[in-house]
Amino acid sequence: MLPLLRYTRKKSEGGLYIDMFTFLAFGKDCVGWNFEKTGNPVYLHVKKTKKLVPEDRPTKKPTRLAIGVEGGFDNNEPEYEETHTIVILPNYISLPFPSVELPEKVRLAADAIVLAEGAERKEQVAAWTADKKTVSTYAMNLQQLDNGVVIPPSGWKCAKCDKTDNLWLNLTDGMILCGRRNWDGSGGNNHAVEHYNETGYPLAVKLGTITADLEAADVYSYPEDNSVLDPHLAQHLAFFGIDFSSLQKTEMTTAERELDHNTNFNWNRIQESGEEKEPIFGPGYTGLVNLGNSCYLAATMQVVFTTRSFCSRYYINQSLKKAFETAPADPTVDLNMQLTKLAHGLLSGKYSILPVYEKQEGIPPRMFKPVIAASHPEFSSMRQQDALEFFLHFLDQVEISNAGKAELDPAKCFKFGIEDRILCSSGKVAYNKRQDYILSLNIPLHEATNKEEMELFRKLKAEKLSEGKDVSADEIVRPRVPLEACLRNFSAPEEIHDFYSTALKAKTTALKTAGFTSFPDYLVLHMR
Repeated sequence: MLPLLRYTRKKSEGGLYIDMFTFLAFGKDCVGWNFEKTGNPVYLHVKKTKKLVPEDRPTKKPTRLAIGVEGGFDNNEPEYEETHTIVILPNYISLPFPSVELPEKVRLAADAIVLAEGAERKEQVAAWTADKKTVSTYAMNLQQLDNGVVIPPSGWKCAKCDKTDNLWLNLTDGMILCGRRNWDGSGGNNHAVEHYNETGYPLAVKLGTITADLEAADVYSYPEDNSVLDPHLAQHLAFFGIDFSSLQKTEMTTAERELDHNTNFNWNRIQESGEEKEPIFGPGYTGLVNLGNSCYLAATMQVVFTTRSFCSRYYINQSLKKAFETAPADPTVDLNMQLTKLAHGLLSGKYSILPVYEKQEGIPPRMFKPVIAASHPEFSSMRQQDALEFFLHFLDQVEISNAGKAELDPAKCFKFGIEDRILCSSGKVAYNKRQDYILSLNIPLHEATNKEEMELFRKLKAEKLSEGKDVSADEIVRPRVPLEACLRNFSAPEEIHDFYSTALKAKTTALKTAGFTSFPDYLVLHMR
């Protein structure tokens, strides 16, 4: 049976050579190593050539909120023509495929490889589609208050601020309020959701999306936290004097706005303080491709491979060939092999040689991720994770893989010793020692150096909120706490109440202080 996760159809120069016995894939530079190690001579050579695309080809406009499916966003992936040949090593004798002259065993194995879904397709979140709307459980018996509110056919305005767009009508009391504020500062001022938090009135409809086609109207259920269908929307609108048949659509629905934003936003733009930055390339400047919610992994590995210890262990002092020669029969499950492969990909510059005006694709860590996450139910999923937790899990796995070879273990560059000194009221002292990879620090906000500036901001914010205005991103003031203050806070004496003293044979108050017994090459701080 063909192991489907053993190879990826890489569009690299020279194509891929797939071992017909093990189904492991190699580039042209490495396939000879496999022949030397295993003696396996027969390979399927898969080569892809990019198809020429006319420059005037029209861009298809997406018609549904989806990625990678018919009618959804185009992934902008180039199209390739794939060719196959059978290659016999060590002389690289090529035989055409398909061919009836090949042995049946070879034909069946090659057919299985060609038809297989590779690791690239198996592990990616290929299609993303917005959830289909369901009928709200609150729509059937929705309470509507007879408070004399009559909604005009136009001229709407938020009841709590000056917003005249992105307005939502609460279907219980008839209040017209603005929608949520977006991450980039656009949108509303959160007054509609704040009204729900105060009253618990569940349903609201977006004014400007109501037309004769009521199913297309944007109805939102706050307790269900989703866009929903309201089968009784006609009578719920009529309760406030709204004749939906005469209304024209003037605004996009939530789904349409999301679709429009995704269509027009430049996701590759590098931003820092609102400025565009110039990309760089070369050794040490290779990026990692997002496999889907894998930024925690990419960020951690980019940092790890800036350290001398990891660079020396998996790049400077270990070649790809050496790692392959010492790997087990299946190198795809060997952490040492996959870390060496990742290190050479990130640090060699081999995959970062393009001029800055061209797109750099980076390298996808598809084989590394399942190996490092094999023993962890969360990291082996496609969900977003915590980078600190992954960092600690990663170091634990590296330490295990280098067990018995302490001199080779690069994880020790982060390790340090901590000693807790506990003084009880009897005058006796106890010491607890431990080793750790991270130093977790509280941030003492009361030691901020910009207290006056923060107080002025607090007053400004209160004034603006009272006027129904919002604070702009440029006006926000955050506390500035020196790192020295965080370290002083860590080493300062701390009272421990209800401490049981063996000397007194009773509970008492003890004083605990902490300090280092050893210091690492690289100190990782966790700011709480």
